[in-house]
Amino acid sequence: MSQGKRITLAVLIIFVIAGGIMAVEMIRRQTQQTPTAAGSPTLAPGSIPIYRDGALVNGFTPEALQALEEASFVDAEEGKTQQGWLLRDVLALYLDTTSLKPETQITVSSSSRKKSVDLTWAEVAEPQNHVQFDLSGRGTLKLVSVLERLDTRDEWVQDVDKIEVRTP
Repeated sequence: MSQGKRITLAVLIIFVIAGGIMAVEMIRRQTQQTPTAAGSPTLAPGSIPIYRDGALVNGFTPEALQALEEASFVDAEEGKTQQGWLLRDVLALYLDTTSLKPETQITVSSSSRKKSVDLTWAEVAEPQNHVQFDLSGRGTLKLVSVLERLDTRDEWVQDVDKIEVRTP
């Protein structure tokens, strides 16, 4: 076999392997968040699920929020900047927020910390309340705000792992 044929064969093998990898990746992405037979989405490992009226709607990872516009405020307790993504913007990615009423209840919780906070859509939708996610030092999400019941570190919900939306 000549040198030219060997090079052509090697290039052809590289293209076949690259095509196979791309096909497998495309299939993996399609199955990652496609509805199951029961109609609820399959979440990627590490996703934070969003439930609406008891039904799983979708979920997200902190990496999925990178495309959103960031918001920030300086916390009153330590004077540190809290920078992240508004909860209202996160919910708007996965829910029709125009159907939410001001009194709609939103619960953000952490099972590992055994902590949760109940908010209304009116509170979450108001930008001046800065109800937002911020990345913790460990790469998990914490819910922070300037609202009186959520404005100190002891009141923040760290290691968020569930969001529930309940319509009245």
